[in-house]
Order: sequence, then C-alpha cells, then structure tokens
Amino acid sequence: MKLLPRALLDDLATQARASPRGRAHYNIHASPEERVQRFVVVAHRNSYFRPHRHLTKAELAVVLRGAFDVLTFDESGTVTARYTVGENCPELAFEVPRATWHTLMARDDGSAFLEVKEGPYDPRSAVEFAPWAPAEGDTSVAQFLARLRSLAPGQRGS
Repeated sequence: MKLLPRALLDDLATQARASPRGRAHYNIHASPEERVQRFVVVAHRNSYFRPHRHLTKAELAVVLRGAFDVLTFDESGTVTARYTVGENCPELAFEVPRATWHTLMARDDGSAFLEVKEGPYDPRSAVEFAPWAPAEGDTSVAQFLARLRSLAPGQRGS
C-alpha cells in the first residue's frame, strides 16, 4: 500500500518555489510503462502550463489544495470555456477529453492536484503544444500568462 502524507504537498511546494518552472511533481506510479499514470503536481501562480492537448488520452485532475483556473480553446486559440476548480469552488475536479486544447493556472501559490491519465507514457505522442502559445522559457510567457488570467470565453489568447 502507498500512503501519501499531507506533508508531501508542503515538500512539493518548497521544491516548486525553488524551480524555475514554479512547480514540482511526485509520481505515484512506479514506471512510465504502467497502464495508469498517477501523480501529484504542486504549482505556484507563476507556473506556465503551455496550452496543449493529448490526442489519444483524456486526463482527470482532482484539486487537493488551493484552486486552478482551467481554460479550453478552439484550434485558433479562442477560449471556449473557463472554469475555476478547487477549494471554495463548486467543482473539485475536472476531466479534459482527449484532443481538447487546454491549460491551467494556479490561483494561489502551493495549489495542488492529483492527475490520472492512461498509460503507458509515450513521449512521442504524450502531448501536442498549441502553436499559437509561446514555448516555455520564451520571453513573452509572462505577458501571455497575464493575458490568460483575464480571458473570457470568446476571446483569443494570442
């Protein structure tokens, strides 16, 4: 049996604070070959999850602490929906259907979620990044992330 202590979230928050990406994760699954991939992610407000999609797999996330804004997009980068999920919200989890462009943004430093995806993990097909969103590390990421925080359905991200 694997037990995940609450202190894990604090440890990951400390790691995320020291990470240039503003986030840290902990794999629950033992290997990329497992048929179910399970991991905990802790993110700070400055963490950028580049808009992306998974062409062959859905993903489920249950918010464990804090809250996240989750946005979905059409092919051109127009927001199709916006949700706030987590503590003090009506929703505590979200499932993104396969082939859906999406991103999420932590509303508070140290926000955490448990993610579950089908395995095995194949880096060649795991994720497709949106061509209309800047790559992680690009100088325009901070400005793009700030814009994402204010977008409503019907508005374009780029």
